[in-house]
Amino acid sequence: MSYRAFKRLLGETSLERKCRWLLGSGVLVLMTVSFYIYSSQTEGLAYDQLAFTGRTLVAPIITRQHVGTSLRKESDLFGQDPEAARPGKLKDYKYKIIKPDATRPESQPSADDLAILQAFRADPRLTEDARSLPHLKEYYYYGAIRAGESCVACHRNQEAMSRYMDADEDRPAAGLANPALQPGDLMAVVRVELSTEMIEAGVHRNRALLIAFAIGTTFLILAGSYAVIRYVIVKPVKHLKAVSDAIAAGQLNVRSEIQTADEFEDLSDAFNRMLRNLTNVQERNRNLIADLDRKVDELARLNMALFESNRLKGDFLSTMSHELRTPLNSVIGFSEVLLNADNLSEKQHRWAANIMTSGQQLLAMINDILELAKAEAGKMRLHPEEMNVVAVCEQAAALYRQQAEKKNIDLRVQVAADVPKGRQDAGKLGQILNNLISNAIKFTPEGGRVTLRAATEGSQLVFTVTDTGVGIAAEEQELVFDKFRQASNPLTREQGGSGLGLSIVRELSKLLGGEVTLKSDLGRGSTFTVRVAARLKDDVSLAFDLPEEPVPPLRSLPPVPALREGTGDGIG
Repeated sequence: MSYRAFKRLLGETSLERKCRWLLGSGVLVLMTVSFYIYSSQTEGLAYDQLAFTGRTLVAPIITRQHVGTSLRKESDLFGQDPEAARPGKLKDYKYKIIKPDATRPESQPSADDLAILQAFRADPRLTEDARSLPHLKEYYYYGAIRAGESCVACHRNQEAMSRYMDADEDRPAAGLANPALQPGDLMAVVRVELSTEMIEAGVHRNRALLIAFAIGTTFLILAGSYAVIRYVIVKPVKHLKAVSDAIAAGQLNVRSEIQTADEFEDLSDAFNRMLRNLTNVQERNRNLIADLDRKVDELARLNMALFESNRLKGDFLSTMSHELRTPLNSVIGFSEVLLNADNLSEKQHRWAANIMTSGQQLLAMINDILELAKAEAGKMRLHPEEMNVVAVCEQAAALYRQQAEKKNIDLRVQVAADVPKGRQDAGKLGQILNNLISNAIKFTPEGGRVTLRAATEGSQLVFTVTDTGVGIAAEEQELVFDKFRQASNPLTREQGGSGLGLSIVRELSKLLGGEVTLKSDLGRGSTFTVRVAARLKDDVSLAFDLPEEPVPPLRSLPPVPALREGTGDGIG
């Protein structure tokens, strides 16, 4: 059976697998570390027991070798023969007395023995040492025999040495006397050789028991954790997942049912509360969407009505402008004829001049309304052509040169030397400059100055009209571009006007691919800046271009009666 099939059979989840592996790994590492420490401590105690055994055997061995049988029995530290002092299974030990001044070949110390003797001689405080030989399964314990007060008294007396001479001594008694012996001097080293087979067998058995216990405990913990995780953790989570899947499928009437009296039950209650709130919110959203749909439909109807009204307004303005211009041109023409007559009195001449001036103002206002109506209706077309920027600026200034001289205003034109020829609609650009210069002269008092500048910024032409007039307050600078709006300054109100000039300037600037901005200080003057594209494309038109519609035919007007000489009829 493959792992995937086994996983499907158990129905395990990623949460189960992660919890089981993490918990099992943690337990296994913890038990391994703890059992390793315990095993190391146990082995250390076992080998410490070997050292204790060697330490215990040193005294009986020295007693047996050093003194006679009768004194050995009296001097036995344990009250028994050294053979009987061998503990349990350690009765097969061996020993060797290593003497620094041994003369017989079999008693000569080896290289290791000489190293031990040298270590004991170098450190008078060293009393024992040990060596473990795992390859020989042996443990060597070395015990130092140092001279005490009784030993010094005995070894300095040759007669006493003869009495206690042992049969296997390798020197005559006369050579054992050592008058220079001092307390604490090293006399010999006893090497006790102990077998480690019993200790190693116990250590291996203890390790096997610990490993078996660790494996068994790990599997038991894994089995217990599997049951706990599956029924205490995973089962509530799977139930919540099933409820979530049902909700995602659109079944909003399902509820979570967990009764475990713990945090999962609290989570289930919170989940149900969230679901109830979600249902309420969805119901409110449905009502809002339905209401919004009704409002959108109503807004669409109003938008269509507004669009139709706007179209009718544009058509009305276009028609009325054409209707008004025809009789107005007749009025202006007849007023010019009257002004050229020689038989008019001064009063009649003034009346005729007023008629012509008022007619021209009304014609200019009608032209402004017509231009604005065309721009808003999307019927205005551009005619890009190569133009000379200097010529356009000079032509615009020339139209108002006489008006500026009447008010003693210094009208200047400054064109940068690096301004190239552009491709623009010269007529629309001239109309923009005409409106700006006209406004500047109108609102600049006598003795002031109006300056028209032209320069380039990247791919744009920049025109600025600066005056030293009345200025515009900061809070009204954006309003002056609205239709039929003028600044609230009394000096501005005195000049009159329709309030359409700057609106037309803004619409034409957008049409030419640019914008118009204003910077003004009240009482110090204003600066209007127009930025337009230096090279205008041939296919440019208003973005909201509408199909051309023919202008309704003009109605025929009745003939205007001639003015009677010496009367004011027709003037009002």
